[in-house]
Amino acid sequence: MHTSNALDPQSPLARAIYDLGIVSGVVFALIFIIVTGAIIYAIFRFRAREGEPDPKQIAGNRKVEIAWTVIPFLIVVFLLVMTLGAMNRADPPPAPSPDLVVTGHQFWWQADYPGSGVITANEIHIPTGKPLSVRLESKDVLHEFWVPKLTRKMTNVPGQPNHIWLQADKPGIYIGQCSEFCGTQHAWMRIVVVADEPSKFEEWQRAQLLPGQAAASDATAKGLALFQTSTCINCHAIRGVAGADLRVAPDLTHVASRKQLAAGIIENTPANMRLWLKNPQHIKPGALMPDFEFTDEQLDQLTEYLSTLR
Repeated sequence: MHTSNALDPQSPLARAIYDLGIVSGVVFALIFIIVTGAIIYAIFRFRAREGEPDPKQIAGNRKVEIAWTVIPFLIVVFLLVMTLGAMNRADPPPAPSPDLVVTGHQFWWQADYPGSGVITANEIHIPTGKPLSVRLESKDVLHEFWVPKLTRKMTNVPGQPNHIWLQADKPGIYIGQCSEFCGTQHAWMRIVVVADEPSKFEEWQRAQLLPGQAAASDATAKGLALFQTSTCINCHAIRGVAGADLRVAPDLTHVASRKQLAAGIIENTPANMRLWLKNPQHIKPGALMPDFEFTDEQLDQLTEYLSTLR
């Protein structure tokens, strides 16, 4: 099972934040132990006893006052230095041009690779061992991109691009989440980051640049025709299909190659694809894809076609 455990960093960026948390936690624990221990000691050592006079009152003690001022000051300075170092490691200045642009939509993610021209949705592929400069944008409301094992969180603001770096030490699948409430289906606005060996990442990019699979059977041809004549083509892009170049909704050129549907709410299988097409509002209420009331035959044809887009 793939998790999004922030206590298991898998990149230098996330590890910088984790290390700062550990050091800060140790410092806070020591302060708690010392202060609590001193209070407990004072309670038992200096508690009132019958027949004893009131303890001597001290109006002021310069040495004590200097100590309780200097020690907290030095602790704060130490934590400031550690924090500045962690910020520099976890959030370096952005590159002149981004390697990846991630745009938040209600309720899905679009990923653009400016260098290659690849455009995909909800599933982001990156090469291991290479830090990627990522520009974050939003098409509607505030979103927040966060993959805890790999990087810090950062808000996607409409009209105001933000920046993070993204890197993975080793191959694997890393789960992220929109962490800024953005509407009805905020909880199902997942991010899947697939870290590939550099050679496999290049293979993936080349495959993503290919046009969608041409209809090779009667059923897939009818599914393609249905895609073109229904309102699907008004929102979704499929490279190689005439007129299918709008990206109001996720690009479907290679939708069958992705691991999940609807930004993580269901596994990507032909059966689940059919369920999604049949009644998206039942699966993900509030999603912007309406119910089209397709017939069973039309569902079979459209599912057959979309399942070939690998």
